[in-house]
Amino acid sequence: MIRTVVLDIGETLTRDDRYWAAWADWLGTPRHTLSALVGAVVVDGRDNADALRMLRPGLDVAAEYAAREAAGRGEQLDETDLYDDVRPALAAVRAAGALVVIAGNQSPKAGAMLRALDLPADVLAVSGEWGVAKPAREFFERVLQVSGAPAAETLYVGDHPANDIAPARAAGLATAHLRRGPWGHWWADEIRATGAADYSIDSLYDLLPIINA
Repeated sequence: MIRTVVLDIGETLTRDDRYWAAWADWLGTPRHTLSALVGAVVVDGRDNADALRMLRPGLDVAAEYAAREAAGRGEQLDETDLYDDVRPALAAVRAAGALVVIAGNQSPKAGAMLRALDLPADVLAVSGEWGVAKPAREFFERVLQVSGAPAAETLYVGDHPANDIAPARAAGLATAHLRRGPWGHWWADEIRATGAADYSIDSLYDLLPIINA
């Protein structure tokens, strides 16, 4: 029985289009170029920030992020960045009796912007506030602390096999891999073929049969 559903953020709840477009504009490169490089690092199973370092070798991503913020060109997030199924599907999951937790690798600023959207969730936390990020086991231990549910009754939903699915399973959580975004689409067939996740889903609406089982 699943009592708690925990959802990743980037490319699970929110589109990353604006995120990468803003980086391309800041670094003075065509958006398509950076998009293609993101695809390349996805295929290689590398850190997505490596796409930025390909454009500017030796780039200090954290320092550049701070420079963008100082220039008033930092990250933005609003209703238009949400996937269409987010609000109705999360509301339906809560109505079915499950606790909804949102927890991903985001900055404190992103956490504040997400809270301002007033999503149908019981808990919202980001790695920048916790001081620990996926795929560290401590991240998933914090998830269980805030949910108060046993690992076996907690479902972690995400698109990334290395950051979401593998470490969540290692921490004892049930997992659902979402075919969404570059990582979700690229790895979906392999995950389904190998059974690397407990569930493979194409939409957040697919969570309802899982929690009602």
